[in-house]
Amino acid sequence: MATTTPVHPVDEVPPVRQLAAFGLQHVLAMYAGAVAVPLIVGGAMQLSAADLAYLITADLLVCGVATLIQCVGLWRFGVRLPIMQGCTFAAVSPMVLIGTTGGGLPAVYGSVIVAGLAIMLLAPVFGRLLRFFPPLVTGTVILIIGVSLLPVAGNWAAGGAGAQDFGAPKNLALAAFVLAVVLGVQRFAPVFLSRIAVLIGIAVGLAVAVPFGFTDFGGVGDADWVGISTPFHFGAPVFETSAVASMLVVALVTMTETAGDLIAVGELTGRKVAPRSLADGLRADGLSTVLGGVFNTFPYTAYAQNVGLVGMTRVRSRWVVATAGGILVLLGLLPKLGAVVAAVPAPVLGGAGLVMFGTVAASGLRTLAEVDFRGNHNLTVVAVSVAVGVLPIGVPTVYEKFPDWFQTVMNSGISAGCLTAIVLNLLFNHLPVKAGSAVGGDPGGLPGGRGEQAVQQSREEIV
Repeated sequence: MATTTPVHPVDEVPPVRQLAAFGLQHVLAMYAGAVAVPLIVGGAMQLSAADLAYLITADLLVCGVATLIQCVGLWRFGVRLPIMQGCTFAAVSPMVLIGTTGGGLPAVYGSVIVAGLAIMLLAPVFGRLLRFFPPLVTGTVILIIGVSLLPVAGNWAAGGAGAQDFGAPKNLALAAFVLAVVLGVQRFAPVFLSRIAVLIGIAVGLAVAVPFGFTDFGGVGDADWVGISTPFHFGAPVFETSAVASMLVVALVTMTETAGDLIAVGELTGRKVAPRSLADGLRADGLSTVLGGVFNTFPYTAYAQNVGLVGMTRVRSRWVVATAGGILVLLGLLPKLGAVVAAVPAPVLGGAGLVMFGTVAASGLRTLAEVDFRGNHNLTVVAVSVAVGVLPIGVPTVYEKFPDWFQTVMNSGISAGCLTAIVLNLLFNHLPVKAGSAVGGDPGGLPGGRGEQAVQQSREEIV
């Protein structure tokens, strides 16, 4: 009697109906963040409305291609996990500076292409560093990712950053209504519907928002039916030394963030990331960033908000996210469809975002539950890393007197917290300590570099 090899949930292919629903849910979760980067950069450079629209459609197209590369895989490119790709916010400040100080978009794209090539070259090096990401570090990073995303959901719930009615009670009421719908569907609906609770919440919220004047579909009629992004639409790339240097710093930051996201998804899906697959995922990031520089968009990274969606819905199939990538490609080629999705009001996204981003933080706590905190410095590692990661979120101007490269690294709570967790774990759990030094509350101390195994031994055994 023939036996079939069980398929891992990551590799399962749901029915077409479920693929479409789950995939659309992922698109809605990341859409606002995806279009924000071209809007911010293009607005700072005072581009025309037509050029802004071009940046957005180009971004959506490459987002979709990058997601397909990451999920489906192409040779040694792609981690083959449910990972959504989008423009990184870490590059916004350097790109605005490059674009507004005389270099323009050609200088931006030249630096982006070099950064993408650097990421591809450095990917194997990062892959070998996976042993420095034990549950102590990964749990801390996942927790910081979730906490750092919560202000994004808060801004959405209040009406969107910069909105004239920001914080109006009606905005928060709509967000609370969507949150209640999502929770109600999760608790009382059948299993299939509970897995698309976010999509249902957004759909119901949109249905309520339209008659109350929260959104305007006027942009749908003005949008073109078909739009194709051509290489180097804004001119041939220019390679300026200062621009390339600043974007290389961004590349290191995005690699750190992506490594944390890939490890988080590996934990959530039950397919832990190995050094080779981590390098493959980072290499896909680099390729997508090069494509971004060629096709008039920006550096790409894994989107943490979709990590939360995977954890919340427990839908672990990479083909669901690949379907979302296909939808993004369509949105990039059909601007009118993109205008429909863009009409979803920010408070609706905010209500759903509170659940998704909170789920990421809770997943970090679940990973930290595996760590032994008795008689060692692990609690200090978590405490200081979370504090450093949350600092730029609570006090956004804390590093404004520092050099630009330092701000690029530390203004991202995810990269700042991740780097801190790695360094402190090395300091307390890998480097040898002098005999007689105290560890935690044990006056006799424990030898460094022994980690949690040493904690379990009595002082006599250690001697």
